[in-house]
Amino acid sequence: MIKRLFTKNRILFLLGGISFLLFSSCNGKKAVDDAEDKNVRRDTVVIVPEKIPEPRLVINYFVDSLATTEELDSLYTRFSEEEQRFIFALNRIEKVRVGVGTKLIIPDTLITDVIKYSPFPENLSLLDSIPKSVIISQRVQAFGLYENGNLIKWGPVSSGKLSTPTPNGLHYGNYKAKRKISTVNSDWILPYYFNFMNFEGVGVHQYLLPGFPASHACVRLDMEDAKYIYDWAEQWKLDKAGNIVVRNGTPFMVFGEYNYDDEAPWFSLFTDPDSNLLTEAEMDTIKDYVRRYMKDERNFIQEEEDIEEVLVVR
Repeated sequence: MIKRLFTKNRILFLLGGISFLLFSSCNGKKAVDDAEDKNVRRDTVVIVPEKIPEPRLVINYFVDSLATTEELDSLYTRFSEEEQRFIFALNRIEKVRVGVGTKLIIPDTLITDVIKYSPFPENLSLLDSIPKSVIISQRVQAFGLYENGNLIKWGPVSSGKLSTPTPNGLHYGNYKAKRKISTVNSDWILPYYFNFMNFEGVGVHQYLLPGFPASHACVRLDMEDAKYIYDWAEQWKLDKAGNIVVRNGTPFMVFGEYNYDDEAPWFSLFTDPDSNLLTEAEMDTIKDYVRRYMKDERNFIQEEEDIEEVLVVR
């Protein structure tokens, strides 16, 4: 960044010139020196060095097949409970599903800033005009939470299985419930449910993460993540009759395709640590969602009088 220091207004400049003429005869050298100093200050360019962004942390990964009981026991002795939980999250699997023969991708570096392991960029300028955004990548089975384009949290998901896929698209947070009973099977209890497709009954909620897409169209989350989104995301605003959506909730942007015929995408981190990052096509999809978001007036209603005005227009 370059800033130029300007002189004072023209009147002061002229007064300074008159002073120079009056006193040059008795103190000529000093007057000339002062004038030169002013000229130097007037033409000075102050260069402020730009802040250099921190270099991206390079993390390499290795694959552990846990082929024996000894190797499984070693996993639990080598890593703390917190480190184990994070490793399981990287593999989109919960501890109860890990046993002899479970294949895991493990980073060679474990730090407390889990954002550094995210498949999503820490800053996504496409989203900087949206207060809160939830993005869900089905390809890499992960979610990201953004506030004005800044990533504040990410984590694993299990989206719809092949026969009951999660619909891609720009959706919005509708209603939520701390405990919901599944309409598919009454034995399934869905903690911290947050609906984003009202008529289809699709939302995010806590449920077991098996390490692959396994749900009936909903998006499964770890318990901690489900609680966080439940508290963080915004619900819709309905009219007084409860029939019309007058203000949308937080956008839920679902995109990407999971390859059910190939190995889970996080295992490709072993050969290419960047393989799970957003692709150009996925960025274009998000860009399209943002365009649609900006065109919907229900995303910009703030006050009650604005809501009434919208209802009158409709």
